[in-house]
Amino acid sequence: MHHTLQNISITNDDKAWEVEIRAEIPPATIERFRTETIKDIQKTARVDGFRAGHVPTAKIIDLYGEDAILTQTVEHAIQHELPELLAAEKLLIIASPRVTTTPPEQGKPVSFTARAPRSPVITLPDYRTLAMQQAREEVTVSDADHADTLTHIRRERARIEKIEAGIDPTQALEEARSADTKDLPELDDAFVQSLGYNTTETFTDAVRANIRAEKNMQAEEKRRVAILEALLKHSTISYPAVLREYEIDDIEAQMKDDVARAGTTWDAYLAQIKKTPESFRESIRDAGDKRAKIRLLLSEIARKESIEADKERLAKEIERAHTRYPNADQEAVRAHITHALRNEAVIAMLEKLS
Repeated sequence: MHHTLQNISITNDDKAWEVEIRAEIPPATIERFRTETIKDIQKTARVDGFRAGHVPTAKIIDLYGEDAILTQTVEHAIQHELPELLAAEKLLIIASPRVTTTPPEQGKPVSFTARAPRSPVITLPDYRTLAMQQAREEVTVSDADHADTLTHIRRERARIEKIEAGIDPTQALEEARSADTKDLPELDDAFVQSLGYNTTETFTDAVRANIRAEKNMQAEEKRRVAILEALLKHSTISYPAVLREYEIDDIEAQMKDDVARAGTTWDAYLAQIKKTPESFRESIRDAGDKRAKIRLLLSEIARKESIEADKERLAKEIERAHTRYPNADQEAVRAHITHALRNEAVIAMLEKLS
């Protein structure tokens, strides 16, 4: 089925990555859809003296009025004709078009404008080679690191002992911080046994292993950031502004959550950082842009590599989300988690390359 729209003009807004369509619905098309619209109204109209679905056309026109029927007809026509036009022009969009129409008049063509976000276009670099080029830094635990951590543990014990002796917590922290090392609790067997270790040696070995594990995690995180930065730098991504807005909404919602948990109001927080709601959103615009691009990049790599979310983990995460947010839109939750887990799997694949 082909569209019957006329005087069509299609323009691409590359900044917003949207397509704008201007077109007219000719009177003949409006007449054709008017018949369908009246039939639709007849199906549900409740009129005294008539059985449902058997209200005569004249009665429907009388009750609803030509203008109301015409408005509904135009909506009906656009809902049908616009997808046909998009298909004919091979225009790929990712959300329903926003449509505005001129006020319809009987017997005249109706003009309308439709704007819709276009599908993102992503040009990937050689992501495997790029990932391999991001070296993981060698992790070492120096004796100074080890000694500093052991001193920190002794200061922490001193602070707790002072509080237990009835000293004000703030003062106890201050005194423990400024105490001379020789005056701190001795790291002897009694000390380490109170922490669940047999000997001082096993405890200090465990501390060294913990420092190494922490440094390993930091090195992994640093490499992950480096991989993503390299991918962003060498990719070309054109995407609709609406996707950046989703990310900004998400960052803002997370911040509002954190602020509420900290026991303050959003307005008070904005006043404290000297921002209006608008300037706050503007300040996280670049972060939103980066997140949107990374999400699109990882999705594109997942598509190329046929990477899917782990089914078992997906089921568990969905179950957990359902328990925590029973009123959330389940389809949206599933899509969000599937996306997140799949992107995580892509990052894991890239990190394994070395």
